[in-house]
Amino acid sequence: MAHTLELGLDTFGDVTWDAGGSPLPMPQVIRNVVAEAILADDVGLDFFGVGEHHREDFAVSAPEVVLAAIAGRTSRIRLGSAVTVLSSDDPVRVFQRFATLDAVSGGRAEVILGRGSFTESFPLFGLELRDYEQLFEEKLELFAELLKEEPVTWAGSTRAALTEQQVYPPTGSGSLRTWVGVGGSPQSVIRAAHYGLPLMLAIIGGEPRQFAPMVDLYHRALSQFGIGQRPIGAHSPGYVAATDEQAREELWPHYAAMQERIGKERGWGPMSREQFEHTAGPDGALFVGSPETVATKIVKVAGELSLSRFDLKYSVGTLSHEKLMTSIELYGSRVAPLVRERMPEA
Repeated sequence: MAHTLELGLDTFGDVTWDAGGSPLPMPQVIRNVVAEAILADDVGLDFFGVGEHHREDFAVSAPEVVLAAIAGRTSRIRLGSAVTVLSSDDPVRVFQRFATLDAVSGGRAEVILGRGSFTESFPLFGLELRDYEQLFEEKLELFAELLKEEPVTWAGSTRAALTEQQVYPPTGSGSLRTWVGVGGSPQSVIRAAHYGLPLMLAIIGGEPRQFAPMVDLYHRALSQFGIGQRPIGAHSPGYVAATDEQAREELWPHYAAMQERIGKERGWGPMSREQFEHTAGPDGALFVGSPETVATKIVKVAGELSLSRFDLKYSVGTLSHEKLMTSIELYGSRVAPLVRERMPEA
């Protein structure tokens, strides 16, 4: 029997370079993201996600606004965040914004909730990092109540209590598709299972198969909570070109520069070409290469982790908009058909 695998793309609105090697203005980057999403719809992909960040290397801080612009120029592709930093936002406002996106897109909205891999939003919105865990736990609890689309009664320490409060607008279907994005935290996996929410794995380093115990934990937790099977997705960076050599040569300088920039903030050493080649290899977390190579890797990882969706984080550092458009076209027209043809074999 065929295994259904949704194929998506996501981006953080990485600030890209122009032909002369200078960074594009953020307004242009945002307009380019809209164009990239339109192409993703045209080539038949299932999902387009936009992440939330508050720093100089990523242009998108309000993904719902960008997604609404995309909704008006696409017809079928599902639209969502990648991720929404729930810890530093208000759950009621997040629900209202995505319910509104669901309305203007004709029921195509979904949200991926997470704690985020960066912390700039905490001081920006007057929050303390020491409350990192409590903020997410309480706000996810409230969001799970909001998803019922019934009057909400809730109390916690991170926002004002609600008593039989109805939140508007409701979604047309009565259901907003909501995922919980996780990195390597078992507690986050159990939390997603507790609320019966689909799991989105952020696989940005190491080997994807190392996430198999997380998948097993999720299934066991769902069972213990008396909840049926839920979808599991994965998000990984990648880039598609005509050949493996072309893809790696075009990606390498931009990927290395991005790793070095973020590494300086986190105490990592510079990435070597040898490390890059290993990460881009058959067992690594970077999905880079020809359509054949990328499709083979997606099928392999989808089988290992029982995935229902795979999202390629197609924007990688300063790699140009023109090259990203080519990568998207190849992903939709060449990679996706190969994956869909081979999934029954996985």
